[in-house]
Amino acid sequence: MIDEIDKKILNLLQKNGKISNAEIARQLNMAPSGILERIRKLEKNGIIEKYEVRLNPKKLGLVLTVFILVKTEDSVGSTTIGYQLAQIEEVQEVYYIAGEFNYLIKARVAHTDSLTNLLKKFGQIEGVKDTRTTLVLQEILETLRVDLSQVKEKKNKRKRNNNKED
Repeated sequence: MIDEIDKKILNLLQKNGKISNAEIARQLNMAPSGILERIRKLEKNGIIEKYEVRLNPKKLGLVLTVFILVKTEDSVGSTTIGYQLAQIEEVQEVYYIAGEFNYLIKARVAHTDSLTNLLKKFGQIEGVKDTRTTLVLQEILETLRVDLSQVKEKKNKRKRNNNKED
């Protein structure tokens, strides 16, 4: 669990992963050493998983974003094919889902020929039965931010002195 200060730190880091501990400390009116200690604890507890650079795929020529539904012959609960799909370079996200299809895939490619090649790679994986592809026309929002307002805060546990009256 995290407290309100942790939430503030995480929100600042989500907005700018390059923000320094000193700047976080300045904005929160805290000592930099306290910020560093909290960030290390958040990392140790797996709340902060890793730091990544966010690239602009369009500036790199990857102008098509696609979502692909994949139906497989996997038995219920098996994600073997999902892990194989995740190894394909163009694939950015793989979700095991409920419903008619087994997986929802997000991928980025340069053009329709690249998309055709990607779908051929899917078809080469044993157990893939069917795919449905949706092409993104316009990206409205893409973010990795987590809405921390939904996260319950840990309660401050204050030790009570049994010798004092309440």
